[in-house]
Amino acid sequence: MSTDHPDLSHRHRVVVVGGGFGGVRAVKALEHEPVEITLIDKNNQHLFQPLLYQVATGVLSSGQIAPALRSMFRKQRNVRVLLGAVDHIDLEQRTVRMIADEVKEIPYDTLIVGTGATHSYFGHDEWSQIAPGMKSLDDARRVRTRILGAFEIAEQNDDPAEQAAWLTFAVVGAGPTGVELAGQIALLANRVLKDDYRNIDPSTARVLLLDATPHVLGTYPPSLSQRAADDLRHLGVEVELSAPVTNINLSGLTIGSGEQARHVEARTILWAAGVKASPLAALLGHASGAEVDRAGRVHVNPDLTLPGHPEVFAIGDMITLPDVPGTAQPAIQEGKYAAKVVRSRLTGKPAPGPFHYVDLGSMAVIGRTRAVADLFGKIRLGGFPAFLIWGVVHLANLVGWGNRYEAVARWGWTILARNRREREISIVSLVSDEAALRELEEMRSTGTATPLQTADQPAETADQPS
Repeated sequence: MSTDHPDLSHRHRVVVVGGGFGGVRAVKALEHEPVEITLIDKNNQHLFQPLLYQVATGVLSSGQIAPALRSMFRKQRNVRVLLGAVDHIDLEQRTVRMIADEVKEIPYDTLIVGTGATHSYFGHDEWSQIAPGMKSLDDARRVRTRILGAFEIAEQNDDPAEQAAWLTFAVVGAGPTGVELAGQIALLANRVLKDDYRNIDPSTARVLLLDATPHVLGTYPPSLSQRAADDLRHLGVEVELSAPVTNINLSGLTIGSGEQARHVEARTILWAAGVKASPLAALLGHASGAEVDRAGRVHVNPDLTLPGHPEVFAIGDMITLPDVPGTAQPAIQEGKYAAKVVRSRLTGKPAPGPFHYVDLGSMAVIGRTRAVADLFGKIRLGGFPAFLIWGVVHLANLVGWGNRYEAVARWGWTILARNRREREISIVSLVSDEAALRELEEMRSTGTATPLQTADQPAETADQPS
């Protein structure tokens, strides 16, 4: 083990773990402060997660929503970016252990941790290989392979029952990600791919959106929730609510239990039903004595610090605060707030008051020009006006003018034309994925399978990488 201790004694050392919304905003807010910042992330890019579903369905390219962290901070001279996974934090010694080509111990005076969340399968981690979720670019590419690959396999199959199974897409979870994903799959089937095949009619595809709760977009006002459900049905999505998924296997999924249980043959199942905090949240909770909730999120002080450790901030999806949702906007505001507290300490000025979340609203896209928007808890819009506002807000948060121009061009092309540029998959990725799934099913049938963990779904132990 090497120890990475550069001579930074003349400057305050700030270590930021996680290059998501909160971490990036904290780093930017400290640009002109006399600090040395080390930004650590297991990926080399800043991912704009709200548009990840558009990568999975061929609207945008991965580079448009995931600029490299190094390029973002190349002009900010007080920042260095390190690629690695953090698997331990020593609160007493004030060091972060990072794993890359070797193990490094990185010291800090102030630590800001914002490692986000990953998928939660509610105790059924073995479903993760069959029903992938979307939290990373790798997830989005995998989902794209599943979606487009299903049409390819159906085209080559002459059995009507098998064709129908391959042309059935089930999205589990009717939150924003599930709603947006289901709508885009319906558009692919009914508009983009309609005339591309000879042995199948893509427009006969079934797209199911399932949720155990009685509402689409359950956190939205009832009027917008109902509008979203109506818009989805208009696109051809079969919306089933109060429909808990109780089993998933290679042939499909089971909805309900007991005498009410029924099996749906669906070869493509996508997960958008739940999240749990990064394992670092539990690690910080255990080390500091802070409470950790059932979703693995750590309770923090009103100023976002850990109990007994004012030098350690936790932000974003990995924490729980009253009436603060686990979305991008709170993470952005928390990152800026943490930097403000650090700045006040460095200058000797009074610390700002407790963190206060300003609810700017929430939005979800349903189809080409359909959306719902709840702005500031007062203004509720649907249809094209909501779509325009959604576009403006998301463009403003994309990094780089080049990405913004390209996104506008792609969205315009998607609205006007029946085509999408980002549709590449390969037989290698498709066959390897199918082979892995069948091997898993064979192991399960013989009783030798164990719950699987993906790279972005680590086991919930304190020593797992973030």
